[in-house]
Amino acid sequence: MAEALVRGVTLKYEVVGASGPWVALTPGSRRSYTEMLPLATRLSQEGFRVLLHDRRNCGGSDVAFDASASEYEIWADDLHELARQLGALPLFVGGASAGARLAMLFGLRHPDAVRGLLLYRVTGGEHAAQSLAETYYGAFVKAARKGGMAAVAESEHFSACIKARPSNETRLLDMDVDAFVHVMEVWQDHFIRAANMPMIGATEEQLRAMKTPICVIAGNDVIHTPATARKLASLVPGAEFHDDVVAKHDEANLLGYWDKEEWKAAEPHMLQIFTKFLARHA
Repeated sequence: MAEALVRGVTLKYEVVGASGPWVALTPGSRRSYTEMLPLATRLSQEGFRVLLHDRRNCGGSDVAFDASASEYEIWADDLHELARQLGALPLFVGGASAGARLAMLFGLRHPDAVRGLLLYRVTGGEHAAQSLAETYYGAFVKAARKGGMAAVAESEHFSACIKARPSNETRLLDMDVDAFVHVMEVWQDHFIRAANMPMIGATEEQLRAMKTPICVIAGNDVIHTPATARKLASLVPGAEFHDDVVAKHDEANLLGYWDKEEWKAAEPHMLQIFTKFLARHA
């Protein structure tokens, strides 16, 4: 575990493996990178060097709020700078759900710095956009307006950020409520406006123009629908698509929430898919 000052924000990171092509992996939601350690360890045993990090506002990194771009664009640029500092560019970038958004935005914003994308549990569609926009942003707008920054700091997510990095308490409590609400509303608007995109964060035009190799593994729940993954793979030239990693469900009977244990059990299969993809493009 180490730390780096990245674009004015301290990020916690870890490198798994001592040599080989670089791969960056990011989990979904705003969860800590520790979720990815088992898969990262397996990849390192296959000859790859894996960069894991806690994004800003996640895990043990600083909380920091910037309305200049969407949250996932900011995350992508942070990872690019962290990888640059570590001499890891160009690299493969992958992740699940929010981590897949970060990876896709990394590929779109920094095409010369990416060797390929590893995407699973891709997020898209009206239901996902509306539901997650409220979870990630709307709920914190309501908390701040009702109870100020103290209420934000006491929320389940940000209290965990404070526990992991105590200095985050002061950073949150010193922030102006209106400034915080403004950032949350800007980020929420970015998210909602992406509801009709093939995947949240990327337009059809952008995907059709991509030259980066990508590997897509379909999800099986209402947030990460197999239709979203299939559509994404159909738009990117030469994309590799897999829909046999987790159990298939009819579109009308998808899981209400992704099954953590199912995906954990699927990691050996994912490892086979990813290592073959990485070997072809490394």
